[in-house]
Amino acid sequence: MLVDDQSLFREALRTLLSLQPDFDIVAEAENGERALALAKVHKPDVVLMDLRMPVMGGVEATRRVMAAMPTAKVVVLTTFEEDEEIFEAMRAGALGYLLKACSADKLNESVRAAAKGTSVLEPSVAGRMMAELNRLSAREGKRAPQTLADPLSERELGVLKLLADGCSNKEIGSRLNITEGTVKNHMTNVLGKLGVLDRTQAALRAREMGLI
Repeated sequence: MLVDDQSLFREALRTLLSLQPDFDIVAEAENGERALALAKVHKPDVVLMDLRMPVMGGVEATRRVMAAMPTAKVVVLTTFEEDEEIFEAMRAGALGYLLKACSADKLNESVRAAAKGTSVLEPSVAGRMMAELNRLSAREGKRAPQTLADPLSERELGVLKLLADGCSNKEIGSRLNITEGTVKNHMTNVLGKLGVLDRTQAALRAREMGLI
């Protein structure tokens, strides 16, 4: 489902996404209130949600859509990247945050990833999310770590901490003096043990559990 108050943009978006054989545009809405009503009827797998709209904005619409349809995957697609809007949208339940300036390939990949439950974030947005997590951790102090059924090894925990600092696999390998391939293997183990699908979810989950 496409949610945006600009009809011309919705039309362009519909035309672009309709070129993909595995996509089906089930509904379009010009504001959050209309989006909520249509979501209940059409039950979309993925919702591309603008933020600043009349009647009901994207953050509140995301919150209500997720409350009514917990299995829906909301991806914010907006022109804006102010920190507070990013954090509010993610707290409301959005799985991803993309800018309208992204490429068609990036958008298509992101829709498919979201449908599978994988978080999709602009690199600049992901960096700020990690910074905010670190800031909150410092402010709240260390929590008593929760126990994993399959605990992380010392090396895996080291990889996780660097991941949460926003390091790439190459940077993690350089800091830990291991190959990038070894980092990827550790990363796979970390994701599996935490029960998440991607790096962003791993950082969020690790913070919730007091591991970082």
